Amino acid sequence: MPGILMTMSAQHDRQQERLVMESGDIARAMTRIAHEILERNKGVKDLALVGIRTGGVHLAHRLVRRIHDIEGVTVPIGELDITLYRDDLALRKEQPVLRKTSVPFDISDKIIVLVDDVLFTGRTIRAAMDGLIDLGRPAEIQLAVLVDRGHRQLPIKATYIGKNIPTSREEQIQVLLEEAGEDDRVVILKA
Repeated sequence: MPGILMTMSAQHDRQQERLVMESGDIARAMTRIAHEILERNKGVKDLALVGIRTGGVHLAHRLVRRIHDIEGVTVPIGELDITLYRDDLALRKEQPVLRKTSVPFDISDKIIVLVDDVLFTGRTIRAAMDGLIDLGRPAEIQLAVLVDRGHRQLPIKATYIGKNIPTSREEQIQVLLEEAGEDDRVVILKA
């Protein structure tokens, strides 16, 4: 009986979702972003990707694979946890969960493509840039996002965008990826 209730609940949750990108849409967006990164930077010289935990890490790995498929070169990749750089730590009721930051290369004088799943207010990206600067002085920081939903509170703009999806503030965007045990899709949820 609990299994049946959970299935019915999962179906109800899915009915609240509005699908805006399917698996094929995500795959095409990632391929296009990989090509745009290579074109803008004239190849992979001094290029590295850093994914913001957690969704950005999965997408950064996908971009590294696509760049390898195109250029035959594997660019360095890192993973960044921005928890301690957030400007809302004092406002949160629960204790933050710290995850591992792993950037196994010197970022100094490199072109760093920061990768995240959704660009919203810009505060996450600001925190990520602070975290990067603590690791070194990159030649340039570029930003790749799968979804730009608008509503910026800081003057931050993505260099590479998979899809612009205008939303209301009452809506949420969820990027669901197979690396996290989901079917690849992007949905809008009514809050």
